[in-house]
Amino acid sequence: MKKTKKIFILDTNVLLHDYKCIYNFQENDIVIPITVLEELDKFKKGNDLINYHAREFTRELDKISGDTLFNGGLPLGKGMGKLSIETGKSFSEKLSNSFGENTPDHRILAIAEYVFTKHKDRTVVLITKDINLRMKAKSLGIMSQDYENDKVQNIDDINKGVDVVEDASKEAITKLYQQFEGVSAKEFGIKRNITAHQYFIFKNENVSALAHYDPFNKAINRVEKLKTYGIEPRNAEQTFALDALLRPEVQLVALTGKAGTGKTLLALAAALQQRKLYTQIFLARPIVPLSNRDMGFLPGNIDEKIGPYMQPLFDNLSVIKQKFTPSSKDFIKIEEMLETEKLVITPLAYIRGRSLSRVFFIVDEAQNLTPHEVKTIITRAGEGTKMIFTGDIQQIDSPYLDSKSNGLSYLADRMKGQDIFAHVNLLKGERSYLADLASNLL
Repeated sequence: MKKTKKIFILDTNVLLHDYKCIYNFQENDIVIPITVLEELDKFKKGNDLINYHAREFTRELDKISGDTLFNGGLPLGKGMGKLSIETGKSFSEKLSNSFGENTPDHRILAIAEYVFTKHKDRTVVLITKDINLRMKAKSLGIMSQDYENDKVQNIDDINKGVDVVEDASKEAITKLYQQFEGVSAKEFGIKRNITAHQYFIFKNENVSALAHYDPFNKAINRVEKLKTYGIEPRNAEQTFALDALLRPEVQLVALTGKAGTGKTLLALAAALQQRKLYTQIFLARPIVPLSNRDMGFLPGNIDEKIGPYMQPLFDNLSVIKQKFTPSSKDFIKIEEMLETEKLVITPLAYIRGRSLSRVFFIVDEAQNLTPHEVKTIITRAGEGTKMIFTGDIQQIDSPYLDSKSNGLSYLADRMKGQDIFAHVNLLKGERSYLADLASNLL
């Protein structure tokens, strides 16, 4: 029996999230509401990645259509369905009674309702990252789903702490302290597969050791607790994070964990410690205005507008500076680096277009980036560059991302096991007892 093709109607936010998403629906047909093209027009100007996606999708449409009309839909390629544009439709009585306001979302709903009524013999699904729009569609009897092509399936792996091996062999633990070249995993009785740069806490009664799996030598080595540019790790996870940050062979690091676990502070301390290896240190974060409001409503010039968003990064730098006296060479060095722009703290959008060769690049609040944005940043890394992505995947400010669909989760999931990648999830808050208590209970 021939399988009936589904019809997927795509919302604007899906195209801005992944401008090539139209190729991810297999043999099924795709409908783009005319309202979506109208909305994309508003996003085409600008330097942010969202503006780039709007422009690229428009170009993609132009490439598909060429000199042909969209009548009846145009084929997307071998084994794929057709793409069509559906023009605006009048509000049905049901829709008018439910949603009186004539908004872009409601115009998209009117088109979705029309397609649903016209194709009773087929499954029609509205794909949107807007949860509220999904609820509205369902209230009209129209199936609606999130765009899940780049969602992480097993979030537990990302939220998991380090591996604790109780009753590890005492002899193997002793060897860790004696053998620089490391100890084989078999001597610890580990039978499961070990991933590259996996971290362990080995225990046996009164002896213990912090350890790391080296994928190049295929051995487990001891991890030492190192003070780094005035910052001393306070727990095992912080020790592991610094180890990953200081390893020259690890070019890409993901640090996840709740607020106050020290992710950004550790990354910045490691960058300063290794400053001679890099031409510049970039500490950047995406600007996600509160309540999804544009920055234009804020008073002042551009520096005054972005200042509040960058302040947490300067706060981390202040913590490090406070470890030294103002007359010390380390304190003076930080001031010099800021003045000569060897150390740059800036919004992420301002980094685009710059050369990223021999750069220590820290991206803070990376959970507010899409998977495509993370990919775009990483693929610009030049020779000798090290990239660090930090963030809390449970604390997302973007209305269209969640713990499974954000760029930081996607990075940790897809890069797991690669020999140049390390991921550490920090569990214990070290900001203060009050901050940790609030993070856990409130």
